[in-house]
Amino acid sequence: MTAVLDIATVQAFLLVAELQSFTRAAEALGTTQAAVSLKLQRLETLLGKRLVERSPRAVRLTAEGAAFRDRASALMEAHDRALSGEASVAQTLSLGISDHAAGPELVPLLERLHAMSTNLTLAVTIGFSREMQDAYDAGRLDAVIVRQEGSRRGGEKLAEDEFGWFAARRFTLRKGEPLPLATLAPPCGVRAVAVRALDKAGIAWRERFVGGGVTAAVAAALAGLAVAPLARRIAPPGLVDIGPAHKLPKLGSSKVMLHSKVSDPAKLTALRAVTATFRSGTAA
Repeated sequence: MTAVLDIATVQAFLLVAELQSFTRAAEALGTTQAAVSLKLQRLETLLGKRLVERSPRAVRLTAEGAAFRDRASALMEAHDRALSGEASVAQTLSLGISDHAAGPELVPLLERLHAMSTNLTLAVTIGFSREMQDAYDAGRLDAVIVRQEGSRRGGEKLAEDEFGWFAARRFTLRKGEPLPLATLAPPCGVRAVAVRALDKAGIAWRERFVGGGVTAAVAAALAGLAVAPLARRIAPPGLVDIGPAHKLPKLGSSKVMLHSKVSDPAKLTALRAVTATFRSGTAA
């Protein structure tokens, strides 16, 4: 009897390969880790090859697994085309991401969304949390990843960010000099929190640099121009938290939330991959 590949099993394998985690693959598929592990075992038995190396810290592909991944990806693309038809209009997932939430996860997030479906067009907008939330409430975005602000309820928690005052290692502050800040322009919620904390502590400050996005504010901090209030998760190497050394007020933490109105199965699967990507640093 000829062996037959199961599409759901192939999809599970590709997710394990992309996320390097049975736990995160299970989250993306909306199933259990045990179910994903069983699918992989059956696939390995069917092929007569060991596809993944499992360890307490990570899951990695074997050489045979890496070779099979290319064929599996081609199979899934053919499967998607067969279902949708060559002439069909690709679906679009419109996703808004807060600039202060779009940290190191953004690149792998986009890579994994692409790997899951070549027929899904991604329309990603990055901006202020409040603006992304307003666009979502107005129906202009399918889903948003934003910092939780005010008393808003609902959504799915993806991460909890702790904030600090980040500057270049060579940064110096002369006695009596106002604290130079690198911030985003209003209505940035992180800027508002930082300014309010400094005012409450009676610490003089001035805006040395105002950027249109976090990337620009980080560049100003790395250049030694100013101090940037940032989440530790997105602060790049080369910046250090100078808050304790200069007795700056604590900025606390903020939740990163996913809000979604998506009901389409393909889009839901993609959003589960988003969730898994933001959590992928905590479990294998």
